[in-house]
Amino acid sequence: MSTATPIVRSDSEGERLWFAGGGVHTWKISAKESAGSFILFEMSLSRGKETPLHTHPNEDEMFYVLDGEILVHMAGVEYRLGPHGLAMAPRGVPHAFKVTSEVARVLCFETPCSAEAFYRGASDPASSENDMMRPPDFSRVVESGKRNGGIELLGPPPF
Repeated sequence: MSTATPIVRSDSEGERLWFAGGGVHTWKISAKESAGSFILFEMSLSRGKETPLHTHPNEDEMFYVLDGEILVHMAGVEYRLGPHGLAMAPRGVPHAFKVTSEVARVLCFETPCSAEAFYRGASDPASSENDMMRPPDFSRVVESGKRNGGIELLGPPPF
């Protein structure tokens, strides 16, 4: 029998964290709640937010665009994704993304969930929707990656 916790959350429910890489993450399902199977969080992002080129050595990562538009760089090729667009980066595949619309909401699913400590190590509780506009602190992202694993930073954003 699974030890996962049954979860039902509405649109506005979930732990809200400002992520030092930019934006606000609303955690929908944590590693503990899924019994270690996956993590699921919604990212609220503003125009220009971009990630460095990176991989997740032990996780497959999927992005599903709820609102807005992002440019995804995957294995050297760029793709524009709007609402209901999907990208999946298998573990070890270099990828990055950049928000090209005014705002974007993107659902992020990772399995298994060994990168949760990385995200939490580079986050603080979000106090308002304005936290989405806070400037990133990439030194904190780098430090959390070194301390917690879950990500391998390969270089600057490729855009």
